[in-house]
Amino acid sequence: MAAEEQNLNRSRYSVIPRVLVFVTRGESVLLLKLLPRNGKVTRWTGRYNGLGGHIERGEDPLTAAHRELREESGVAASLRLIGILVVDTGEDLGIELHVYGGEYSSGELVPSGEGVPEWIPFEMLDSIPGVDDLPIFLEKVRSMKPSAPPFSGRSFYDPDGHLVVNFAAS
Repeated sequence: MAAEEQNLNRSRYSVIPRVLVFVTRGESVLLLKLLPRNGKVTRWTGRYNGLGGHIERGEDPLTAAHRELREESGVAASLRLIGILVVDTGEDLGIELHVYGGEYSSGELVPSGEGVPEWIPFEMLDSIPGVDDLPIFLEKVRSMKPSAPPFSGRSFYDPDGHLVVNFAAS
């Protein structure tokens, strides 16, 4: 359908498409220790997250996931879509997060302007500072069987400032 036939309405909720990637190697997961953004320390600086970022115009989510993985870590992996999460920011503009998982296949870790990639053993995950939703995502990703369909969910902060992540029943 042409753009004029898509029933676009700027008063509706809109989302920015992003990808989030979790790669495993044996009993470890690849995470990114976040650096200051544009030279500014934020609440996320020094915390760990999966790898990822924005989907660029003209790019599909899988291509974006491979690109972000390569740019932020220097490694390659076989990736599959494991879920989609809408991040409700409380504003008119939210985030649609395409979550990918996969097994490491090649490459050596190299830092980027975003952060320092590290293989973190699963048994050490409780001892590292992560972004708010990291434990929730890692639990979900680790509990999924390879044949499981992708999950669907929504996350938001409640009025008291607590993160809520709801996964739809399959």
